[in-house]
Amino acid sequence: MDNRIIFNKLLATLLLFSLSMFYVATTKADEAGSGEPQVIVKKSTEEMLQALKDNEVELEQDPSIIFGLVESIIMPHFDFDKMAKLALGKNWRKVSAEQKLQFTEEFRLLLIRTYSTAMLEYTDEEIKFLPVRGELAKKKVKVPMEIIQAGGPPIPMALAMYLNKKGVWKVYDVKIDGISLVTNYRSTFATQIRNEGMDKLIETLAKKNEKVII
Repeated sequence: MDNRIIFNKLLATLLLFSLSMFYVATTKADEAGSGEPQVIVKKSTEEMLQALKDNEVELEQDPSIIFGLVESIIMPHFDFDKMAKLALGKNWRKVSAEQKLQFTEEFRLLLIRTYSTAMLEYTDEEIKFLPVRGELAKKKVKVPMEIIQAGGPPIPMALAMYLNKKGVWKVYDVKIDGISLVTNYRSTFATQIRNEGMDKLIETLAKKNEKVII
């Protein structure tokens, strides 16, 4: 499958994660303290759905409003600094502090804007949530699920989350069909850096962000 198609599927899946209704039987898990990542997902889901309902008329008139809604409601649950570092891989240690800041910001905007555009195309796909993998004591878990698509096999997906130093669970990677969002970007970015350099990669991301218009 073409990398660009895989990219689009990964980013669209972030949409499904945030908008799917999270009515899963997690009572026992919550009692044991292992349901916290799911609780975060459920809360952000409800907030996003309510915001879409409250701003329905405004969104029809000006779809770009979705950018602000996504950034304020969904994106605080993602660790963009960690994702940016993982996406650059070994190149992270080779670039300057200023380049790291510039890259992280453009990478954040890329995900927000592409994600927001995909959100407007949401078609109410069903998601089946599976038991969380990992141990809270180790501060890393995976929240697995399956996207149920009509006329086709379910698509496996997993959110990788970790507990940061402030005691907050954050998403740092998404996998769909076993393909990692971070790893996929890492391969693409490494090639661009090798061929044109870090500054050119940042410039390319900035131009792409300017062109993402709803």
